[in-house]
Amino acid sequence: MNGIITVNPLLDLSGLPRFHDIRPEHVEQALDQVLADSRARIAELEQQVEQADWDNFAQPLEDIDERLARLWAPVSHLNAVRDSAELRQAYEACLPKLAAYQAELGQNESLNHGYRSIADSPAFAALEPAQQKIVNNALRDFRLAGVALPAAQKQRFKEISQELAQLGNRFERNVLDATKAWHLDITDEADLAGVPGSVKEMAKHAAQRAGREGWRFGLDIPFYLPFMINAKSGELRRRMYDAYVTRASELGPNAGDFDNSPLMQRILSLRQEAARLLGFDNYAQVSLETKMADDPKQVLDFLRDLAARAKPVAERELEEVRTFARDENGASQVEPWDLPYYSEQLRRSRFEFSDEDIRPYFPAPRVLQGMFGIVQRLYGLRIQPLPDRETWDPSVEFFEIRDAAGEVRGRFFVDLYVRDHKRGGAWMADCISRKRAASGVQVPVAFLVCNFSPPVGDRPALLTHDEVVTMFHEFGHGLHHMLTKVDYVGVAGINGVAWDAVELPSQFMENWCWEREPLNIIGGHHETGEPLPDELLTKMKAAKNFQSAMQMLRQIEFALFDMLLHRDYDPAERQDIQALLDAVREEVAVVRPPDYNRFQNSFSHIFAGGYAAGYYSYKWAEVLSADAFSRFEEEGIFNPDTGQAFLHHILEQGGTREPMELFRAFRGREPSPQALLRHSGLAA
Repeated sequence: MNGIITVNPLLDLSGLPRFHDIRPEHVEQALDQVLADSRARIAELEQQVEQADWDNFAQPLEDIDERLARLWAPVSHLNAVRDSAELRQAYEACLPKLAAYQAELGQNESLNHGYRSIADSPAFAALEPAQQKIVNNALRDFRLAGVALPAAQKQRFKEISQELAQLGNRFERNVLDATKAWHLDITDEADLAGVPGSVKEMAKHAAQRAGREGWRFGLDIPFYLPFMINAKSGELRRRMYDAYVTRASELGPNAGDFDNSPLMQRILSLRQEAARLLGFDNYAQVSLETKMADDPKQVLDFLRDLAARAKPVAERELEEVRTFARDENGASQVEPWDLPYYSEQLRRSRFEFSDEDIRPYFPAPRVLQGMFGIVQRLYGLRIQPLPDRETWDPSVEFFEIRDAAGEVRGRFFVDLYVRDHKRGGAWMADCISRKRAASGVQVPVAFLVCNFSPPVGDRPALLTHDEVVTMFHEFGHGLHHMLTKVDYVGVAGINGVAWDAVELPSQFMENWCWEREPLNIIGGHHETGEPLPDELLTKMKAAKNFQSAMQMLRQIEFALFDMLLHRDYDPAERQDIQALLDAVREEVAVVRPPDYNRFQNSFSHIFAGGYAAGYYSYKWAEVLSADAFSRFEEEGIFNPDTGQAFLHHILEQGGTREPMELFRAFRGREPSPQALLRHSGLAA
């Protein structure tokens, strides 16, 4: 056994993951070892539940959980950023084992009894708030894992958990494979009329890598979005659109090859079955047990109230595009694949501004360093590169955060650029969590991942403003994970934070992408260093809320669909998912896509990404973040006292207290939607 520990790099938790050494064959071997060790240690703890206290029971269980998380973090990460057939096979082989272990743990009556003993003991009141929260969360999670169910129902619940883990992974894989399977090859440069030079250059490199002449456009966002916004050819936009909106479905150019339709039905059926086993009416109620919202009705009322405010404005915005397309371009109608193009043309006409105008002012290295400078001014932190650390790709960088006293508060990897065998999108994931041990504080480590267009030749990667916002968003998540002062893993950083509050720090960071002073820090022309000109900034800010009501309705549409789907789905009837989405669009949307649009088949957030009956969190967190930033607007966006207040009340607290309590401590009152409406240009 000692030989395995020496050889297998995943079992070496003495420092950062050994990315160069990790091989697919290590994954299952390491997991089997850790699960066996965990089960043996748990068996020992089960013998002392009657005398359970924090030190002899709860802390050892924390350590068991943390070891498993440390092992799995690099595996899950590599599966997302360096995909291969061998790693995929190893990863998928482990999912049933992980799900079985988690279900077994969640249904362990002895462990539940041990936590109950701690909660009911006189000593509980003397525990730190973080310790008390971990105990209470554990009791809640035991209940939601079916600990009180009869034996047969426990077994069924465990089977459901295992199958859902596999189905979610298959859903995500189908989306990835469908996205990578299709591309548009163009050989006549005349077909690229309107496409920016930087995007054409990226597409030419993609074609060269594939051994083809001309230009290759894929369905990854750095290719898809600029093409849809800028390409003059309506026919080519239609082809791109058709491929994108039918990914992982029974329709489109790869019809049926990666179809998620049966997986969605099965996932929903299993979630509802699990909910009813636990005594809930539907899965939406289960989901909200760990969120700020009280019940589905409260969420639906919140979303419909926002929709009622936004829809009249959105209808006017859509009519403006149609009028512009007709009057300026002779278009008799605006199809869904035309809408981004004509919207961009209208925005340029109205504000004399486009994303390509400002891209030269946001070279990725400058934005990254500038973002670090903003964090230094806000919170008194210094961020420095740590070169010569093992990474999974040569483009990845590694950094360290220190506070004014010189204490290391966190470290993080930054992986900015799109490449083959890397999942699309942007995210933050935890690599190592903070905890205090006999040897001192374990420094938290984060993965920050984006998919921006890479550098070309000697020119640095140039970001659109939307991409700058994305970088700030993910770094906000990272700061939440790394700046915690909580010494217990279960509620340190993002751990234990209500899901509909976890987006607060990320969306909060986005606000600094719109103000002159921080823009001077993060921006500068990649050739001259010249700051973003006042004229461009004025145009950018004027265009900020262009079609903001339509954008808000789109997010509300997704959130309503998600909540209604998980509240109303009946496994016995196998409802038509498309029909529900159509009904939601009838209620709130102003843009109706064609019948063949299969958005839901690639909606990974709710079918594979943890946002089931929780997608509304993005909108709710926007309310929180806009209102939190309004205090900075009142007191100064770089006011150090305000920055320290946000750091102390929000970023450092982790999941130790309820989010509403933390928000009130920072803002001095309950959140109000007025700041969001004002920032979106929708305030009365």
